[in-house]
Amino acid sequence: MKSRFSTYYKYLFASGFAAVSLSCSNTRFLKEGQMLYTGGEVKIVNDTISKKEKNELKAALEENLVPKPNSSILGLRPKLYFYNIAKEPKKDKGFNYWLKYKVGEKPVLLGDVDREFNKDIIENYSENKGYFNAKATYDTVSKNKKAKVIYTLRPGARYMVSNVKFQQDSSLVNREIQTLAPKTLLKSGKPFDLDVIKDERVRIDNGLKERGFYYFNPDNIIVQADSTVSKNHKVELNVKLKDDTPDLSRQQFSIDKVIVFPNYNIQDVKRGKYSVPMNTDSLSKYAYGDIYVIDPQHKFKPKIFDRALYFKKGDLYNRSNHNLTLNRLISLGVFKFVKNEFIVSDSLKHQFDAYYLLTPRQIQSLRLEALGRTNSANYAGSELNLNWTHRNFFRGAEQFKAAIYGAFDFQMGGQENAQNLFRAGTNVQLSIPRIVAPFRFNSSSAFVPRTNITLGYEFQNRTQLYTLNNFNASFGYVWKENARKEHDLKVIDITLVSPANVTEKFYEQATTPAARRVVEKQLIFGPTYSYTYTNTMLPKANTIYYKGTLDLAGNITGLVTGANVKNDKEKKIFGIPFSQYAKIENDFRFYHKFTEKTSLATRFIGGIAYPYGNSEFIPFSKQFFSGGSNSIRAFRARTLGPGSFDPRTIPAGTLLDQAGDIKLELNAEYRANIYKFLNVAAFVDAGNVWLINEDKDRPGAKFSKEFLSEVAVGAGVGLRLDFSILILRLDLAMPLRVPYYEKGDRWAFDKIDFGNSNWRKDNLVLNIAIGYPF
Repeated sequence: MKSRFSTYYKYLFASGFAAVSLSCSNTRFLKEGQMLYTGGEVKIVNDTISKKEKNELKAALEENLVPKPNSSILGLRPKLYFYNIAKEPKKDKGFNYWLKYKVGEKPVLLGDVDREFNKDIIENYSENKGYFNAKATYDTVSKNKKAKVIYTLRPGARYMVSNVKFQQDSSLVNREIQTLAPKTLLKSGKPFDLDVIKDERVRIDNGLKERGFYYFNPDNIIVQADSTVSKNHKVELNVKLKDDTPDLSRQQFSIDKVIVFPNYNIQDVKRGKYSVPMNTDSLSKYAYGDIYVIDPQHKFKPKIFDRALYFKKGDLYNRSNHNLTLNRLISLGVFKFVKNEFIVSDSLKHQFDAYYLLTPRQIQSLRLEALGRTNSANYAGSELNLNWTHRNFFRGAEQFKAAIYGAFDFQMGGQENAQNLFRAGTNVQLSIPRIVAPFRFNSSSAFVPRTNITLGYEFQNRTQLYTLNNFNASFGYVWKENARKEHDLKVIDITLVSPANVTEKFYEQATTPAARRVVEKQLIFGPTYSYTYTNTMLPKANTIYYKGTLDLAGNITGLVTGANVKNDKEKKIFGIPFSQYAKIENDFRFYHKFTEKTSLATRFIGGIAYPYGNSEFIPFSKQFFSGGSNSIRAFRARTLGPGSFDPRTIPAGTLLDQAGDIKLELNAEYRANIYKFLNVAAFVDAGNVWLINEDKDRPGAKFSKEFLSEVAVGAGVGLRLDFSILILRLDLAMPLRVPYYEKGDRWAFDKIDFGNSNWRKDNLVLNIAIGYPF
């Protein structure tokens, strides 16, 4: 024991000695008279402000000090050390250049610090925060060729706002400012703060922009502070229009003519083909209602601009409609650049013409794609796509897309008897930039609603087992309320699955009715609806993603025909029983960012599919699955569940695609960046799938009140290689809780024999995938 502790202290002493040596070694590279700058510190001497205010002021002041000292980790400066030990490179490349200027960091010296400048920053910032009597001094403390600067601030008492006045006059712009006054950011009793005053000027400007004052500017507002009218460190604020405000800024403008150039090209303007502003007397032949469309070649139907533009002749200008119009023109998907200009046409009536200069994208494109892909069933492979896109199919910004593809997938780390997949198919989609319906649909969103019509066919061959012919068609709508909320309604979504070439080998491996349902003929039709909300694009510490999906199949047809499979009243269409069920699924994700390089990602999935009427079971393609690279990673894809059913009871060589009607899943993953493209993760997954009804071939599969005891748990670590164009993910997971073990004895640790050399093979699961799991 003594020897062990002696060794421990030796290592501890050696580590400490090495750390001190590395820290001190940087100063030996300094020249005579040079001192390494280690930072600035602000001390606040004041007894009249609270501790919280003092700490906030101190942190803000220290953040404004320049320059910043060399970066350090636990008191060490490894970047500076690499700069010092690297030789001066002869060229701007090579190992020495990379080590010195990319890895390393140039020393920040005391001579680089302008202490008088920092002193002025401290006093000015303090005054801007209401400390009008702030005075600062500084002192330099040095030792062992290191120096830091200590700034001492005596801010005095902080001035508070006693009263806020909005000065009145008879002008139109002032009357509008008075209507904005009740929602002012300037409040009596609050500290004087220059940043709040700036925000108030911007608020007034935004309000006036909504009321037609296009040429107004925040700088036209002045906020006068008077500390002489009150005692006890009070200040009165007077908000007024500057006397030298330009007359143009004081005027309220309305729209005269709206002119659209849908084929705008700057080169055409230089050649004199078009001019802005135009002689509007010659525009009548281009008129569409109140809009003038300059499109001699008639490439675009004028009606699309009538739907997209929110400004009409005579409308008062407002910024919301200005931005809304630009966003809708961009979201049409047919224009590469959208530019807007307002040019005064009648200064006496305060009117201007609105010009929209639109540069089209390439109308047609042909693209060949070669892809590497993975999916949740642990299949990986390659796919070749040939895509043709026409962005103005009927001259109304309709997008027509046609694609043919072929793919080959093989299963990595899955079942031993898994077969490879070959897929080939074609699909077409027509996307119309409006709602095509017998009713009128009005949207004030910045995004153009779309009507989508799709047709597709896919041939799927699971080698040595069977082939499937999949036909699908849909008609529906996609619309976004805003950047965060999206709706996707398919009024009708039809899927027809027709099997062919089912081999004897399949029947030998698919020994249960559940396994054989994959080759049953399936006719599925009905509406589907999904709602998506996300704010993950915002620069916030906490963001969420939610997607809810509702799938209703065969409900009206089943009701009309009186279908009831349990009463031997199964109904067919074209000789195929149609599916009847209701399915709902919820996917909720929460992301918390600790720092720029570390975050926590969590996900909850809850879903249920209920068959009734013409169906006793949910179609195989619509059931839930668990396990795999995007699910519970400690279990192979589609091998988990349902419930506590034990897959070990299935004979070797049998197909094992375990599906369920109910799914619950919870995932948590800690993510960290350790070096540029290299990221690591630690994760925990839990969940399972269950059946609605009993299955005599799979005991324990039905959902019951004991479902919590049947939840599988796995954990592991992962490596992510982020190459921008793709993210290669490797996750190594281990089961912690196995639902098909005996109840009360399901924790896997109790059953692992770590002394057995095969324990890794039996208990560690490697998932290789592309992209993040969620």
